[in-house]
Amino acid sequence: MPEKSTPEALSQRIHARLLASSHGPAWSTISVHLLSHQPLETNLLVPAVAEPLVVWIVSGSARIEERDIGGEWMPVEVSAGDFYLTQSETPYELRWETSGGEALCVMHLYLGLPIYQRAIAEVLGAEGAERFRLADVSGARDEAISGLMGMILKELTEAAEPSEMAVQGIAQALAVHLVRHYGRRDGAAPARRGALPAFKLQKVVRMMEAGLDRAFNLESLAAEAELSPFHFSRVFKQSTGSSPSDYFIQLKMAEARRLLRETDASIIQIALDLGYSSPSHFAQVFRRQVGVSPRDYRG
Repeated sequence: MPEKSTPEALSQRIHARLLASSHGPAWSTISVHLLSHQPLETNLLVPAVAEPLVVWIVSGSARIEERDIGGEWMPVEVSAGDFYLTQSETPYELRWETSGGEALCVMHLYLGLPIYQRAIAEVLGAEGAERFRLADVSGARDEAISGLMGMILKELTEAAEPSEMAVQGIAQALAVHLVRHYGRRDGAAPARRGALPAFKLQKVVRMMEAGLDRAFNLESLAAEAELSPFHFSRVFKQSTGSSPSDYFIQLKMAEARRLLRETDASIIQIALDLGYSSPSHFAQVFRRQVGVSPRDYRG
C-alpha cells in the first residue's frame, strides 16, 4: 500500500466518485477536487505531497477515525462545514462510516507552495518564516474557511468560465488565513526533499489509470513527469512509498477489486481487461496483494 498519493489515486483507493476537478489557468496556484464517497471506508492512507492540504466537508456527516500508522484510532464526529488541515510529511491512516442518509461529499484543496510561501513571508516576514509550519487540524469548524471554500466550490461547479482573478483572490485570502490562525513557530520548517508537486503526481497517476490494460512503461511515465527514468523512480518512491511498478500493480488490484465487487464479469475476463494473459498469474498477484483469491474475494 503506498504511503502517499494524489487526489485521483485517493479517489481510486476509497471508491470515490470524482464530481469535479480544477483545470486551466484560473487554478494555477491551487488544485481542487470534489469527491463523493461511499458510506463506508475501512482503511485509507491519507496522501502527503509537497503542498498543504485542506479537506472541507461539503455535505453529509460521518464518524471519522484517524491514527498514526499502527497507532490508536482517534474518532471525530463531523458534518458539513467541518474541515481537516494537514501538512504532514508522513501519511496517516483514516477510516469512516457515514451517518444519516445524505452522501458524504468532500472537497480537497492543495495549496500551491508559491502562494503559501508568499503568505508566510507577508504575515511573518523572512525571519519569522524560518521555523514556521501549519498545524494539523482534524474535524474543526471555521466560518472564514467555510466561506472561502464555498466560494471556491462555486467557481469550480457553477461558473462556465472560472474567473482567474476571483480564484486567485480567494486562494490568497485562504493562504493568509491559514498562516495567521493555524501556524506554529515552535518547530523546524518541514523538509520536502524529493516531494513531487501534486500536479505532476496527478498527471502520472492519470496515465497509469488510463493504461491498466497495458504493460508497465517506466519511460513514458517519466516523460509525463518531465524527468529522467532514474530520477523519476527515485522521487516517485519518496513521494508515494512505492516504486512506480509496484504502484501500478496496486492500481490494477484496486480496479480488480472494484470489478469483482460491482460487476458480473468473469475472473478470466477481468484478468484480460487488466492486461494479464494468464488468469493464474492474475490470481497469484491478486492473492499476494489482497490476501485472498479473486474467487474468495467475490464470494
